[in-house]
Amino acid sequence: MKKLLTLFLIIFTSSEIALAQFGGPPNGGGGDGNGRRQTSQQQAAPSFEINTPKGNSKISGFIIDSTATNAVEFANISLINKVTKKPVDGTMADEKGKFSLTKVAVGDYKLMISFIGFESKTIDNIKVEKGKDIDLGVLKLAPISQMLDGVTVTAEKALIEEKVDRLVYNAEKDMLAKGGDASDILKKVPMLSVDLDGNVSLRGTTNIKVLINNKPSTIVASSIADALKMIPADLIKTVEVITSPSAKYDAEGSAGIINIITKKSSIEGLTLNVDSGVGLRASNLGLNGSYRSGKLGITLGGFGRLFYNKSATSLEQSTVRDGVTQLTQQSSDAKDNGLFGRYNLGFDYEISKSQSINASVAFGTRNIERSQDYITRLFSNSSLASTSYRDVDSKDLSNSVDVNVDYIKTFKPQQEWSISTQYSQNNLTNNFDANILNGASELLSRQRNINGNTNREITLQTDYQTPIKQNQMFEVGLKSITRQVDSDYQYLFAGSTGGYSTDAKNPSGLLNYKQMISSGYVSYTYSTKNKYTFKVGTRYEYTTIDANTDKNSINIPSYGNLVPSINISKSLGGATLKLAYNNRIQRPGLQQLNPNFNASNAQNITIGNPSLKPEITNNVELSLSKNINRTYLNVSVFGRQTNNSIVRISTPSDTLVGAIVTTFQNIGKQQTYGANIFGNTFITPKWSLNGGVDIYYNYLDGQAANATGGYSLISNSGFTIGGRISSQIQLNNGWGVQAFGGYRGNQVQLQGSQNGMGMYSVGVKKDINNKKGSIGLAAENFFGGMTMTSTLNTAQFSQKSVNNIYNQNIKLTFSYKIGNMKFVEQKKSKSVKNDDVKGGESNN
Repeated sequence: MKKLLTLFLIIFTSSEIALAQFGGPPNGGGGDGNGRRQTSQQQAAPSFEINTPKGNSKISGFIIDSTATNAVEFANISLINKVTKKPVDGTMADEKGKFSLTKVAVGDYKLMISFIGFESKTIDNIKVEKGKDIDLGVLKLAPISQMLDGVTVTAEKALIEEKVDRLVYNAEKDMLAKGGDASDILKKVPMLSVDLDGNVSLRGTTNIKVLINNKPSTIVASSIADALKMIPADLIKTVEVITSPSAKYDAEGSAGIINIITKKSSIEGLTLNVDSGVGLRASNLGLNGSYRSGKLGITLGGFGRLFYNKSATSLEQSTVRDGVTQLTQQSSDAKDNGLFGRYNLGFDYEISKSQSINASVAFGTRNIERSQDYITRLFSNSSLASTSYRDVDSKDLSNSVDVNVDYIKTFKPQQEWSISTQYSQNNLTNNFDANILNGASELLSRQRNINGNTNREITLQTDYQTPIKQNQMFEVGLKSITRQVDSDYQYLFAGSTGGYSTDAKNPSGLLNYKQMISSGYVSYTYSTKNKYTFKVGTRYEYTTIDANTDKNSINIPSYGNLVPSINISKSLGGATLKLAYNNRIQRPGLQQLNPNFNASNAQNITIGNPSLKPEITNNVELSLSKNINRTYLNVSVFGRQTNNSIVRISTPSDTLVGAIVTTFQNIGKQQTYGANIFGNTFITPKWSLNGGVDIYYNYLDGQAANATGGYSLISNSGFTIGGRISSQIQLNNGWGVQAFGGYRGNQVQLQGSQNGMGMYSVGVKKDINNKKGSIGLAAENFFGGMTMTSTLNTAQFSQKSVNNIYNQNIKLTFSYKIGNMKFVEQKKSKSVKNDDVKGGESNN
């Protein structure tokens, strides 16, 4: 708490200095009464008259699409003086379509509204009287429909949009989303790659942070792949990719942040959405309801997904022990059954016109059971030494809860103060039971591993932002995170008859890991007349760790990180040029810390490392985007260097013949340089095509064991090429067709590589009952399953593992919306954003 108070004094002092330099505090002395100092150098917004008279009236309203109830985001609004016929003020609508012009003087005006793809609208004869506000209510813009080269072009929200600090993928336009989960959507997002286990990488690294509606979750901290399986794809509105986060975001996530925005209620009345799907490999059912009346809004929802699949794996590895070459050949068949669910209850309440509170509680569950039969043959100097049989039933279970209470106070447009709180807890169970058999399938012995984990987080955050003049923004905030991770693990052994007892050959123990992070930030945004925008800031985070096992304490020194960020953009006609730099850190995740000795596959063992320290990464990025007629194109180049990199390291086991043990260590350095090209075009008004290509060069080096038992420097490098393409066609009578294909090339690892993989899907959908519902049919990877091959080659051993997943699928989907809906303003909310934990990696 003392460190947090010290941080507050530093940030508060910085804010006083910044406000004094750029215009003084709100209602402070020496100003104009509106929070601005009166100086000879004060400038108004570039587009409007310099000496415009100011008053105390306000003009406000909402802008929506006339063909639907959707808001027109970021529409341009200009206020014209009818006498001088010159613009005197202007603004931009927010993401809900709301706009507000304040301090309008007495007079006669007209309002002009414009946005790309819509016909401009003029509101004439606006008479402003002293002290009286004008609410224009809902204003509708009509989409443009005109002839270009003999083709009718109807304005439509693009599948991919670029905003000042992020790229936005509008997933609600994806017809193939029905019946899938979030990982199915992320496979199609530019710059992202998703492997068969659901692990997400951004520009070649899995060191990212995933948020859900700007909020973290302990289930995400434990496993990003598992968290994505809990989110139904057809409830995702957008996916935001933030490759250069500002100082306002937590410093974690080496490559950036992925923010998944789900569809929220923007309606008044009572509604119920039903979404379902039945497939050969998975089925789902979701019910989501909402009620809004006046100042109160309530949402209640639930989603469940069942999957049933099978896979086959093979493993071949060679080690040398005392001059004898040990060759292990292993094959297995597996059956997977899983249930994922997420259930939520939330409400928001408008205390007054300037204050609101919202709260939510979300429950998540994951139950994965796998039955796997292993046949292992061990050769010694090319002669068969033994054959073993092992049947393993494993359980990967979890339940999580996230509770949020958030408060926001608005003083004037864009000037606001918020307090956000969150409590999260995730309980995980990773157990397995193994039967060791002979060739006649007779039971010889039994083994059981019990591993229970708990991850708790308590977060308190406060933020304040205020505009300075009309072209600057100042932001400041404080945050505290307390995180407690516990892991209790043990091995039990039993003969062919009798009960279990402690297995003396395998370790048992307990890990207690407590982490406290105190942080504060300052951010400043400045826009110039010649269309430059500068967003600079810095964030300081101080971390203390108290860790111990049942045998000894773990000494991890406290550390502080000063994290700067710089974002510069320049508008060049119809193009935007952006340059960004930031410094990031990446703390280890629960799966990487967990010291449980996971030997469900006795030849391929994994164990975490509770002594891991964070990674430090520097990022630089340059991008150019441009709209050319009906085509949007973005080209970016980037560079990234990570020191103290957390790397997977595999070594031969000291006790188990032919076995390989994999753990995590801070021994690496990683450099990545690459480029992304992607675009979206409308071939016809109802036929869109989008896709992209990613290419990057990866270099890794680190310390690893050598053939003599010591350590030496090893390195690996290579290029990775990937891409995706999708097309969507809207047909008559509510019919639509969409197809998708994607490929990710070979992945470079410190000790080896993983081969590339491809995926594809095609689907058709029919809207029914005036678009209140839809039915669809989709097929995925229908020509066969997918094969993943990983190879490791070191001075001590070589390993090749092959994973065949039979994930071809056909699914039938159905959705329907019930309720009386009308457009209302959606309450603004703030929420906790924990962006600071490195996700684990799934292992078979």
